[in-house]
Amino acid sequence: MELIEYPDAEMMMMRLADILASELKQTLLTHDRASLAVPGGTTPGPVFDNLCSVDLDWSRVDVMLTDERWVPESSERSNTALLRRRLLVNRAAAARLIPLYADATTPEEKLADLTAGLDAVLPLSVVLLGMGADMHIASLFPGADQLEHGLTRDDPLVAMRAPGAPEPRITLSARVLNAAMARHVVIIGAEKRAALDKAQGLDPHEAPVAAVLKDTTVHWAEA
Repeated sequence: MELIEYPDAEMMMMRLADILASELKQTLLTHDRASLAVPGGTTPGPVFDNLCSVDLDWSRVDVMLTDERWVPESSERSNTALLRRRLLVNRAAAARLIPLYADATTPEEKLADLTAGLDAVLPLSVVLLGMGADMHIASLFPGADQLEHGLTRDDPLVAMRAPGAPEPRITLSARVLNAAMARHVVIIGAEKRAALDKAQGLDPHEAPVAAVLKDTTVHWAEA
C-alpha cells in the first residue's frame, strides 16, 4: 500500500482526477478500450467534476460503479443517477455506462444478466474506491450476508444485504477489484485515517478494505 497525504481535500480531488485520467490514457495507448470503476456516495463527486472535462477518447472508455443500491435511478439514493449527473457529462458523456442495476424486485433476478455485461470489460483498467468508517469498500460490509462470497469466490458480482443498509446492494467482488491494473482508495478525515490504520492489522472479514490494500494507492486529506 502507498499512502499519499494532501494538504486539503480540494487539491486531492484535482490531483486524483489527473491521475485517473493519465492511467486511462495510458491504457488506451495499448488497448482498444479502457474501463473505469468508481464509487457512489458524496466523497468522489469532486473527482467526477474534474474528470468529466478531461480531454481523452471517452468513446473508448467503459464506466461502471463499484457497487449500487438496488433502487431505480429515480431514487435519490441511486448511485447510477449520481454518475449521470456528475461524471457522464461534458467530454465524458461519450463514455459507455456498464449498468449494475436493472428493473427487478431483487438483484438476484438480474445478477446473471448484469454479470454478462461486466464480464465483457474485465479485467478493469482503473478502480477508484471509497471506504467507510466501518472499513467497508464497495458493498463489502462487515457482517454482510454474502461477505465470505464476495471476499473469496470467483464470481465478479455479488448480491449483498448488510446491517444498517436500508436496501439490497450489488457489488464487485474482491477478486475483480484486485485484478484491476490500477487501484486507488480515497478518504477524508481523521476518523477514516484511523480506520485505515486499524484495518491494516485486521482480517478482511472484520475490515473488508484489508482485502484490497496490497498494491493500492490510498489518497488522504484531513479536511
